Amino acid sequence: MDDARLAPQTRRALVRRLAGVALAGIGAARMPIMTAAQATPIMGSPVAATPIGLYPVQIRDVVYRQDGAQQWLARVYQPQGPGPFPTLLAVHGGIWVLLDRAYEAPMELAFAAGGMVVVAIDYRLAPRYPYPASVADVNYATRWLKAHATYFNGRPTALGGFGASAGGHLVMLSAMRPHDPRYAALPLSDAANVDATLAYILAAWPIMDPYARYLFAQQTHRDDLIQDQDEYFGTTATMQEANPQMILDRGEPVDLPPTIIIQGTADKNVTPAMQERFAAAYRKAGGVLELDEFPNEPHYFANAPGPTADRALQLLEAFASRYDAA
Repeated sequence: MDDARLAPQTRRALVRRLAGVALAGIGAARMPIMTAAQATPIMGSPVAATPIGLYPVQIRDVVYRQDGAQQWLARVYQPQGPGPFPTLLAVHGGIWVLLDRAYEAPMELAFAAGGMVVVAIDYRLAPRYPYPASVADVNYATRWLKAHATYFNGRPTALGGFGASAGGHLVMLSAMRPHDPRYAALPLSDAANVDATLAYILAAWPIMDPYARYLFAQQTHRDDLIQDQDEYFGTTATMQEANPQMILDRGEPVDLPPTIIIQGTADKNVTPAMQERFAAAYRKAGGVLELDEFPNEPHYFANAPGPTADRALQLLEAFASRYDAA
């Protein structure tokens, strides 16, 4: 990862203070929507800019997939510098049924200000689109970004994935099974030979064992989580099949990109014990996995300003820098 010109703590604090101001303007502004080809060279002035001493960041929406009249958008956070920069695909959380590409914007803007091209995607949501539709979208977006990273001054090699909560599940599942015909079902005509492998994964409070989380939701009377998982997976058998933890437990031959997980110990959506079990299974299978737990922190703790969030994002950036070389 390219080094910014300020110390990490100073840079992170500045980005965090400005992220809310910069991103507030995005909601009010009409973002230009374009195809990847139309997005080069840089068009217009930045929607949000970080302070002096950091990379200014241009933010805009592009169409990454179109099916007839329906379009799926990606939000591109592009550092303004010589580049080319490391590139990161970002997949939002929302229990597989909610939210969109803007939800983790504070974290994604911070990554971009530090010198990464970040592309945050929308994907098909349940109940209209149950499993495996969203995994196929992530698989397609991975291939699409490899084929188009240069349009955003990003490096197509060593592409990383970032996923939070359910987004972490989707990123991991697609990366473990990048050639699964169900997930690779959407054709990419201009890059038919590009695959959906990832060089590394940054996972924030991910749902790596949907079945265990379903049982946890039942035990803690979280009817909202139960309903949303039912709408996405349909059956408990599917929760077990589309399950990174159980994939490892079954000994399936899968890809194991180096991964870091950040997890709060006060999380009421997914427990540290689930992450610890996944980390142990991942390492046993031969994968590299770093698990960092944050005492007394809730779900989504790093998506809001604060010193703990700053430290978490520094860990993610440092991990990415080990694997994002061209």
